[in-house]
This record gives sequence, structure tokens and C-alpha cells, in this order.
Amino acid sequence: MPPILPAPGQRLRSLWSRLSPYPGGKWLFSRILGRTAPYSGTIGARVEQLEPGYARVVLADRRRVRNHLDSIHAVALVNLAEQASGLAVLMGLPPDVRGILTGLTITYHKKARGRLAAECRCAIPAVTGSLDYEAVATITDSSGDVVAQAVARWRLGPVKSA
Repeated sequence: MPPILPAPGQRLRSLWSRLSPYPGGKWLFSRILGRTAPYSGTIGARVEQLEPGYARVVLADRRRVRNHLDSIHAVALVNLAEQASGLAVLMGLPPDVRGILTGLTITYHKKARGRLAAECRCAIPAVTGSLDYEAVATITDSSGDVVAQAVARWRLGPVKSA
């Protein structure tokens, strides 16, 4: 019988609570997260705040995330929004519930330049069977203008016994 691993939300909560209070802890947490989910790590975003049902992830404006229009690339924005929604949802799940992303849509409101912040706040419903749940992540620039908004669709359900 394979070992039972803690739910992703439990692992995230444990790692965040151990690292975030220390100088460099949020940076280290963000790097570990990027190694755990390698594609998500490609944009080099930093987790600033994290609690069950809430995440704030920031992205520095630098050449590697830019496009030919001298703004932050659309796919980098999708990646940032997905990170924020994923962290908020997974941190809010009880240990007996799992979640998987089944869809993601994004609306771009203006060119994204400068330091960006993606935030997602959600209240996870009681899960007794399989259900679809939507979490909204909003990306703002340093002026507070919304540059993009994404809706992440999650399939939530009870963890299946081995």
C-alpha cells in the first residue's frame, strides 16, 4: 500500500507557516512552489500573502515576461492568475477534499506594465460529492487599475480511498 501523503493544502499551509515569518521565507516558499509546479515557476512570481481562501501573488516587470508590445505577456498574466486562484482554493480545502483545475478564462482590460499583483479571495463550499466551483483572480497594476480578471473553474470532490 502506498504511503498516504498529506493533502496539497495541508502541505502548503505547513510550509507557509514554517517559512513566511522569517526574512527571505516568502521568497524561499515561492521558489519551492516554483520547483514543485515547474511551469508556474517560470514567471518568478512571489507569494506575499497566503491563508485559507486567500492568496496575493506579485510579479515583477522584467524582460523575461514581456512581449513584443513592451508589456507583460498575456500568458504570464494567465499563469499569475492561475497561481493566485490555485493557492487560495487549495489552502481552503479541508484534508478530505481534492481539487483539480478544469478550466480557466481571462479577460484583459489594459496593457500590463510595472509590478503586478494577483489576488483571489474565495469561500470553499461544503463538499460532500463532486461539484464545480469558480474562483476569481484579479490582477492589478501599481496604480490599482485592473489589468486582467480570470475565472478558474475547479472540480472539487472527496478524496477517494485507496
